[in-house]
Amino acid sequence: MSDTRTAAPAPTAAPAGGAEPMLAVRGVKTFYGNIMALKGVDVDVHRGEIVTLIGSNGAGKSTLMMTIFGQPRAREGQIVYDGRDITKMPTHEIAHLKIAQSPEGRRIFPRMTVFENLQMGASVDGFGHFDEDLLKVFDLFPRLKERINQRGGTLSGGEQQMLAIGRALMSRPRLLMLDEPSLGLAPLIVKQIFDAIRELNRAEGLTVFLVEQNAFHALKLAHRGYVLVNGLVTMTGAGRELLERPEVRAAYLEGGKH
Repeated sequence: MSDTRTAAPAPTAAPAGGAEPMLAVRGVKTFYGNIMALKGVDVDVHRGEIVTLIGSNGAGKSTLMMTIFGQPRAREGQIVYDGRDITKMPTHEIAHLKIAQSPEGRRIFPRMTVFENLQMGASVDGFGHFDEDLLKVFDLFPRLKERINQRGGTLSGGEQQMLAIGRALMSRPRLLMLDEPSLGLAPLIVKQIFDAIRELNRAEGLTVFLVEQNAFHALKLAHRGYVLVNGLVTMTGAGRELLERPEVRAAYLEGGKH
């Protein structure tokens, strides 16, 4: 059955004007051994946009996210961030270019407290705005303030996802990359996570590249979207436009899979 819920207001239009994209992925091919996982992917993310990449499990979404960060390395093609070719750049150097990633599976430091995890995120920026940024994260995710001295591994799945995003934000990124932030979370927590992403984009102008299986929420949120199938981009367009396409609805929105 198709989703019949009332759609949230469309996202505010992102800045346009034909400027060079903040992130440009061109003809990227990535391999695991002899298996080609990405088969020549092209993706643009412009400043101030929320761009989502949707696709089924195994389509190559997380591989693209990791390839942008240099692990694994693109065997062919080019990745340009803010006018700089980062295709061959080491991962630790990419992290210092104001790109932050909240990876699939959250990957927080389970034995560290919430506070210590956030300190780890701030270390990339040299702790120059630690107190100010800590308040912003706590304002966005009040639950983290309540759990400030609790070990990360004892948090709920939703709290761990909030912590993973908060840790990424502590590095003061200009581009925030989120890999499956809704995975395994209850619907109410999913809504809180997506509301936080929307607010970061609206209030801070933060550019977001979002990889998601949850096509309904991701396309509602995004200014633009890409559909990835078996390592190839098969469709692109405005988020709301893709949400209404019959082939997208049939593949990703039928049967309550949202």
